[in-house]
Amino acid sequence: MKIFTGKQLSEWDRYTIRHEPIASIDLMERAAGRLADALQRRVPRCSRLTFFVGKGNNGGDGLAMARILSNKGFVCRVALLFPDSLNDNCTVNLSRLPDSVSITHDPYCIDSSDDIVVDTILGSGFVGEASGKVLEVIHYINSLPNYTVSIDLPSAMNAEFGNKYADIVHADLTLTIECPKLAFMLPEAGNACGDVECVGIGLNDNFRYTAETPFNYSDGDFIDSLLTRKRDKFSHKGNYGHTLLICGSEGMAGAAFLATGAALRSGCGYVTAMLPQEYIPALAAAYPSALTIGENADHFDKLPVNIDKYTSLAIGCGLGQHSRTIRAFEQLLDVYRRPMVIDADAINIISSNTALLGRIPNNSILTPHIGEFRRLVGQWADEREKIAKARELAEAYSVVVVLKGAYTMVCLPDGSVWFNSTGNAFMAKAGSGDVLTGLLAGLLARGYTPADAARIGVYYHGLAGEAATDAISGESFCSDDIIRFIRI
Repeated sequence: MKIFTGKQLSEWDRYTIRHEPIASIDLMERAAGRLADALQRRVPRCSRLTFFVGKGNNGGDGLAMARILSNKGFVCRVALLFPDSLNDNCTVNLSRLPDSVSITHDPYCIDSSDDIVVDTILGSGFVGEASGKVLEVIHYINSLPNYTVSIDLPSAMNAEFGNKYADIVHADLTLTIECPKLAFMLPEAGNACGDVECVGIGLNDNFRYTAETPFNYSDGDFIDSLLTRKRDKFSHKGNYGHTLLICGSEGMAGAAFLATGAALRSGCGYVTAMLPQEYIPALAAAYPSALTIGENADHFDKLPVNIDKYTSLAIGCGLGQHSRTIRAFEQLLDVYRRPMVIDADAINIISSNTALLGRIPNNSILTPHIGEFRRLVGQWADEREKIAKARELAEAYSVVVVLKGAYTMVCLPDGSVWFNSTGNAFMAKAGSGDVLTGLLAGLLARGYTPADAARIGVYYHGLAGEAATDAISGESFCSDDIIRFIRI
């Protein structure tokens, strides 16, 4: 799913009006009807809905929704912030309100905690910071204990960058039009959205297909379209690839276990783990279907023989940064030319010698968390610059950058960015990244392209995390629980 800017969303409206064709007021009516249907499914009918209405098209949506829901039996009230400066669509929808919808010019009108606040003050066309009366009302809404629903996006949120969390509406639910907004994916203000539901309002599909944007959202339908590696009835394990995991060192053997378990869930034919010899018996007991190569030292210091037989390779989980490990890693970059997954300490080694970036095989997958990414590319001033640095890294070195976080961001060498739609905050536990690395390595071995492996892997990693936390309860969740719930 494409993520469009606020400017593009306005263009999409105009494109639909011009090409359908349809009058602006009729398009608003269609949008309001679908938004009202979505809201109706989400809130109890016995609650009073108080619509906070601005003077633009977002306010017009709110007025039309109030009328539609009132006609369906909801008790609706409208608080007009700017009764004397409504745009044409607002004015028309105000005139259409039935007597059953009460109107107030007092924006501080909430007199019951049972009221549901519906925020239709500002829409996706807003740029800048709220001020004056709008800012005061936003702070008032945020001070209330009431359940709050924002239409399209929380008022005063910029659709992309530059948000100030304290000065935007903090919603419990956002019913966003057609597609998520880039700001939803970013820590500047993403928490203000609450739950998000995309509501299609029937905008012209031709614009959706042809308009260009580097930003995308990996939802279930898209990921399903990538799952093209089907199994032949007469195939055998050799048809499904062999991944090598170079992982673990003294005190960090658990990372090797986590990566191995996840790789075995990927669907690849063989998984070989290379780790210190003393941990081999325990790994073999935990995962008897995995193959092993034992290191004589307590760290990685030499390449395995016949390394070219492995169809994919991952390195870094619990690896450590011993001087011999660094030398062996550098040697690996010279002899193994297939795409590999580079994680954790392997990234930290590169951060200490960025010249190694030029030796990484094309289309390799780098999987830094935010701290590792900062060590790799330096500091950034804001989210715009952080994303720019990730894209630049992917394009400059022809690698796939998987920047882990709330909406794990996959940056491809072609400049496109894919935000993941699965996962939750309970996955912020040590070892979750090791599970992801093993899963990605297995998908590469399975035959998926690095771009597809990255997007599929982060999606199913997040989905497994959601299933695990549902089954176990969030705080008790451990990273190894993810492995049990991987279902590709």
